[in-house]
Parts: sequence; C-alpha cells; structure tokens
Amino acid sequence: MLVVMKQSATEEEIGRVVEQIRVMGYDARPIPGHQRTAVGLIGNDGRVDSARLEGLSGVLEVIVVSHPYKQVSREWREEDTIVTLANGTRIGGSEIALMAGPCAVESREQILETAHALQAMGATILRGGAFKPRSSPYSFQGLGLEGLRYLAEAREATGMAVVTEALGTEDVEVVAEYADIIQIGARNMQNYALLRKAGQSGKPVLLKRGMSATIKELLLSAEYLLAEGNDQVILCERGVRSFDTHTRNLLDLTAIPVVKSLSHLPIIADPSHGTGIRAKVTPMARAAVAAGADGLMIEVHPRPEEALSDGAQSLYLPQFGDLMDQIRHIARALDRHVVPSLHGTASAISAS
Repeated sequence: MLVVMKQSATEEEIGRVVEQIRVMGYDARPIPGHQRTAVGLIGNDGRVDSARLEGLSGVLEVIVVSHPYKQVSREWREEDTIVTLANGTRIGGSEIALMAGPCAVESREQILETAHALQAMGATILRGGAFKPRSSPYSFQGLGLEGLRYLAEAREATGMAVVTEALGTEDVEVVAEYADIIQIGARNMQNYALLRKAGQSGKPVLLKRGMSATIKELLLSAEYLLAEGNDQVILCERGVRSFDTHTRNLLDLTAIPVVKSLSHLPIIADPSHGTGIRAKVTPMARAAVAAGADGLMIEVHPRPEEALSDGAQSLYLPQFGDLMDQIRHIARALDRHVVPSLHGTASAISAS
C-alpha cells in the first residue's frame, strides 16, 4: 500500500502518517519523489483499514499495490532507479552501461591484460568470476580470494568498476570487500538467504534471472533485496531454458520492455549466456539495446580458445571493439548514449 502525500504536505504531516502506520503494526518507508512524497506501508496482510490513513492531514490518496512484489513495482516508485558506481558509471536512465570481461579470472596476467584492453575500448565495468558455479564438480571452480585480489588490482590500474559473483552467504562479505557490484547468478536467483545477505551488504546487487524463472519470480526475488533496505539493484536477462538445442538458452528480449513496464529497476542483458555461441552474441547484444536494455554484460577473453570457462561464447577483443562502435550508433538512434569512457585514467576507487 502507498500513501501519496500532497505536494504541499509538510514534514510534520508526513511524520504523522509514518507514526500512524507504525501504530497500526506495520513498517513505514517514506519515498521522496520529484514532485511529492509517498509513504510505503510494508507488511500489508490485506487487513489494513485505509480510512485511518486517508483522513490524515496532507494525504492525497491511498493506493493499493496490486502486485505481490511491492517495492520493485512502478506503483511503488514511478521514477527509474539509477545505480551510480564509485567510478561514475550510471546504470539506468538514458545511459547504456557496458560490463565486459572473461567468464573466470584465470591469472593475474590474464585479467590485467583484458581489463586494460576493455577500458581502452570504452567499457567501464569489469566482469570476471572468482567463484565459479559449474555444472560439473570437475570443471574449473575459480581462484577464489586470489581472483578477487586480481580483480581489485585491475580496478586500481584501469578505473573500471568490478562485478563478480557470490555463491553463498559466506561469500558475501568478502565479495563486498573487493567488488563494486555483487552478482547473484541464475542458479541462486531463489536462494533467499543469499538474497537477504546481499541486500544487507550495502553494495549494488546484480540479480540474474533464473534458468526457468518467470518475470514475476525474478521481481519477487528482487523484492527480497529491497526488503533489506537495498534499492541499488540491477536486473539481468540472461536467457531461459528452452526445448531448442541450437543455442545454449533462449534470450528473452521481451522481458526487457515487460520489466520496464512493471518495475523501476534497471535491467541489462547477457547475450553471452543467452546464446552460448560467439557468432550470436553481437547480433543479440544489438537487439537487446534496441529493446531498451540499460546495459550489456559481455564475456570477452584475449584468447577464447584457451579459456578455462565458456570460451565458445567469449568474444575476441577486436570483436568487442566492433560491438562497442555498433552500440554507440544504436544508442544515438534511441536518444541514449553509452556511459562515457574513463579516458585512460586510473581511479582510486575504494571497495570498502
């Protein structure tokens, strides 16, 4: 439920609404807007007497939120959420953010070489797995803490922000120490203990859609993060499981405009996992931006044939450079623009 205040409502009137909601046994969360403030009622069990709120001074109207997810919905917040990172990258709004890097951090030399090349091409966020959830227990599982340290070193050298995955609740604190964005992977989209822990971290969270998850389920998972007081959430469409074997997954581009109509959170696309085939990554990346994605997550490796994970879907560095040029043209046609490059200057970004 949302209590929408009049434009002329005073801080005292807003405070009385908050107090009344708490007297009724619920939590209240003021939501400042450009023109007016709303107060969200959290914990609504369907028995709230809205008349007790409608009669308060300064109240314009009371809106019942119809979706099972509340804080992520457009009804709760009409304006787009924009996630701003320490290096100035903005995810959401009119800008398109580029996250790129190898599936896994394999060595210090590999991640530094890749980061310098990507930064020179205009990417501002470095992706790379330090902890790798693999289908086979015998596959490369990542370098762990050593990989996190290499990512942090690459950030200091290039100014790029870092996004990397936390596999379990025990990983969240150490990932938050080294990364700018905590990634929740597709396999963990409904790991609710992990979602709560990530929501409490104080860091932006990238939430990937589960392999067979509906859009409603994705938004409900995001609700766990916002329920912990963290509204710096980025959604990611990474493809869902399909009956067709020609691609690794079915990249659901329809999810992008659907999510934008339902939620104020930014959404990016991962065409690398969405297709699993290098030749399909670029065309689907272009299509995702045309569909309204707020960014892309692209797997890039200096030598994909030597990659320890997902080499078949990783772009070569020159291919990523070509994609960047194409995305800039598409963005201009949509009155948007790619996040400005870092201009070759390293930034002393603190991950703490």
